[in-house]
Amino acid sequence: MINDKALAIILGGGQGSRLYPLTKDRSKPAVPIAGKYRLVDIPISNCINSDLKRIFVLTQFNSASLNKHIKNTYHFSFFSSAFVDVLAAEQTPENKTWFQGTADAVRQSMHHFLQHDCEYFLILSGDQLYQMDYDEMIRAHEASGAEISIATIPVNAKDAPGFGIMKANDENVVTSFIEKPDPDLLPDWTSDVSDEMKSQGRNYLASMGIYIFNRDLMVELMKNPDTIDFGKEIIPQSIEKHKTVSYQYEGYWTDIGTIESFFEANIGLTDDIPAFDLYDKSRRIYTRARMLPTTKLAGTTLEKAVIAEGCIISAAKIERSVVGIRSRIGKDSTIINTYMMGSDYYETLEKIEEEHIDVLLGIGERCYIKNAIIDINCRIGDDVRINGGPHLKDVETDTYVVRDGIVVIKKGVTIPKGFTL
Repeated sequence: MINDKALAIILGGGQGSRLYPLTKDRSKPAVPIAGKYRLVDIPISNCINSDLKRIFVLTQFNSASLNKHIKNTYHFSFFSSAFVDVLAAEQTPENKTWFQGTADAVRQSMHHFLQHDCEYFLILSGDQLYQMDYDEMIRAHEASGAEISIATIPVNAKDAPGFGIMKANDENVVTSFIEKPDPDLLPDWTSDVSDEMKSQGRNYLASMGIYIFNRDLMVELMKNPDTIDFGKEIIPQSIEKHKTVSYQYEGYWTDIGTIESFFEANIGLTDDIPAFDLYDKSRRIYTRARMLPTTKLAGTTLEKAVIAEGCIISAAKIERSVVGIRSRIGKDSTIINTYMMGSDYYETLEKIEEEHIDVLLGIGERCYIKNAIIDINCRIGDDVRINGGPHLKDVETDTYVVRDGIVVIKKGVTIPKGFTL
């Protein structure tokens, strides 16, 4: 079944500098998450679970790996109108520049969207972690007679200055908007929220960067080339002219904008009852189907660990960590509070012998690694000690980056035997 009312447009974001070095060679939506997925799988899965199966992903930086992932993952019936297509920024006679902002990305790609019949455009972010039924939001949009709907999440006074804050009346109509308000202004920006949200002090409606636009209105708005961003220009300018409604969402949602938020979102999956539920059959997260063997463990103590398939693990202990596909961890190693993304391939014994490979893919023996993110295809030698934490200053080297005490081992690098940080 396909919901033909809306066309989904996922914004891939800019260079993703705050997620560097994870975005050095890939776009933000292509960053691996939860051991076996990519960030873009989250909004695409939400769309599929909401029967919205006509999806465009807009990107302009390092889009090759994202293209490859989507091509290898999302296949629909030949007799269906369903698709997931990547639209990378392209120069045309009308558009000679890169995407200048979120609205400009949609404007430059508009000729692709208008080839499809739909009543609404659903605008989504490619770097958020949440599970939402967009069909419910569309029904609420229709029932309210809105021209624009904005998904909002109640936040507290501490978090509010980091967001665009809406003020809505009793009928959820947005009456005003302020971008990242000063804390002194917050008393005037409370909105009506549920009793549960009030009890948590979450009285401010933050924009989630998820929008529904009526098709005709979107076409009209895109005619103004001076408006390049939804959050900073289109939404504030439209509130008084077009009926704009807040759609309150109270589930788990986090914006994967920084190394710290990315790290916390992944490590949070090891909780007894994670806020982000990968085990809900009605809200599955889809990704590339890989024919991998089961994970093999020998002599390892596991405490709150998430282990993906295809791993070979002989570690002494893995605690509060996420271990990605095809990971190898050697004997007597201890892994704590770490996200290990895994590997794209296995090394054969023949290749190791032929090429005299000294440091194998994965983590060697007798290592101690804490508070770290290990990107894809890294080689960490025996007796390596990496102890991340607030005692480390932010720094970048050829092989690793430290951000907020988290040590990020760069993609594909080799950490020599005996290295200590």
